[in-house]
Amino acid sequence: MDNLNWLMQGFAEAVTPMNLLYACIGVLLGTAVGVLPGIGPAMTVALLLPITYNVSPSAAFIMFAGIYYGGMYGGSTTSILLNTPGESSSVITAIEGNKMAKAGRAAQALATAAIGSFIAGSIGTMLLVLFAPIVSRFAVSLGAPSYLAIMLLALVAVTAVLGSSKLRGCISLLLGLAIGLVGIDFLTGQPRATFGVAQLSDGIDIVVIAVAVFALGEALWVAAHLRRKPAEVIPVGRPWMGKSDWKRSWKPWLRGTAYGFPFGALPAGGAELPTFLSYITEKKLSKHPEEFGKGAIEGVAGPEAANNASAAGTLVPMLSLGLPTNATAAVMLTAFVSYGIQPGPTLFDKEPLLIWTLIASLFIGNFLLLVLNLPLAPLWAKLLRTPRPYLYAGILFFAVLGAYAVNLQWLDLVLLLIFGLLGLMMRRFGLPVLPLIIGVILGPRVERQLRQTLQLGGGEWSSILSEPIAIAVYVIIVLLLAAPFVAKLVRPRTAFSAPTLEKTKEDA
Repeated sequence: MDNLNWLMQGFAEAVTPMNLLYACIGVLLGTAVGVLPGIGPAMTVALLLPITYNVSPSAAFIMFAGIYYGGMYGGSTTSILLNTPGESSSVITAIEGNKMAKAGRAAQALATAAIGSFIAGSIGTMLLVLFAPIVSRFAVSLGAPSYLAIMLLALVAVTAVLGSSKLRGCISLLLGLAIGLVGIDFLTGQPRATFGVAQLSDGIDIVVIAVAVFALGEALWVAAHLRRKPAEVIPVGRPWMGKSDWKRSWKPWLRGTAYGFPFGALPAGGAELPTFLSYITEKKLSKHPEEFGKGAIEGVAGPEAANNASAAGTLVPMLSLGLPTNATAAVMLTAFVSYGIQPGPTLFDKEPLLIWTLIASLFIGNFLLLVLNLPLAPLWAKLLRTPRPYLYAGILFFAVLGAYAVNLQWLDLVLLLIFGLLGLMMRRFGLPVLPLIIGVILGPRVERQLRQTLQLGGGEWSSILSEPIAIAVYVIIVLLLAAPFVAKLVRPRTAFSAPTLEKTKEDA
């Protein structure tokens, strides 16, 4: 009950005219930078950090919260319209969202993304209010073996989106895992696959890879075929979701929220895993599985809900433990320290009004996100009517700008070109792009958790089964791997028994 009382006081502080103005600025800036390929909310918060030193801490954090949620949603816009994720967590949205856009349902895809983000963000923030202490204790209780098992489950589950050829999908996944190895070995300090280039010591930024493979690869592919096919004007479609769209979206919204918030609260979590697992779940549960890969609205609704729910979840370990789980949370943590505030177990006792004002501003920013972006869905969708030479010239410009802005070094532009050509070749030979991105994201994490598990277990491989949750996840992995073989064994027997049954009926 005390939490709700503090929340009401937080709302009273957050709805002052000046703080509402900062919330609007944050949401607009966050959405705008989320739309631009490669420029995400973390970079925006970092760039605006010096400016906020002249305002009160509450105003600064209200604006940061707006940027965070706005950037999460903005990344889905280019994923849907241009197949160009603005954030790595928006990669999954591009799979079905862009197909919907090309089928003339861009406005519906943007609408389900906006409404799903609002619902998931609101539920996630309420869960933050009610269950932050419980979730924090659970997140801290998980060790390296459990994290390792969860990430291996995600890598096994990636086979569900490998496309028609399992071999090509595995090749793409292995390419991603190999790229993820570039950099300094965190245990021995030895460089790996850096080719003597000092700038590669920290690895290759996922933003550069995602922008190159998706944006630059797509632009080069379109340019290579521009003369062969006439330019198509893609219809925008109705600017609102129909009854069928609502019916097919509301369950994925809730399931995506259930995935996103717990993973966001995990110290090794983030938005990539829950969005991916949400997509897998919706594909398995959908009544229209034939639409997946062609523009299924469930494939947009679920991952987008998971994306925004994880944004609320990341604040749990950051506020209660001082532990950031992604880049934006890390920058916000820096902002706390710059104001002389130390996040941790005593933060809710030392700075209650500031924290509850921040949480209240999440509700306000989430509402502003819906109000501002839902009416703009048809306007965003009209971007598809832009002539392709101008459209992809703009994409290339912002891709180069985004890649260079990550580290402000020329090497990223070279890497952008190299991985852009890789994206072109993958499209040429039918290699799916998603497994490569998943491999880059999860590869280093899997390696880190595996080596930490073995270190804690004295080098014994049995240590990977040292936690109950890890054992449960490995059982799920075995069942997933065994399911196709069991299905093959059952199918011939069923096919054999059916004619026998018909023959028996004829004889009778």
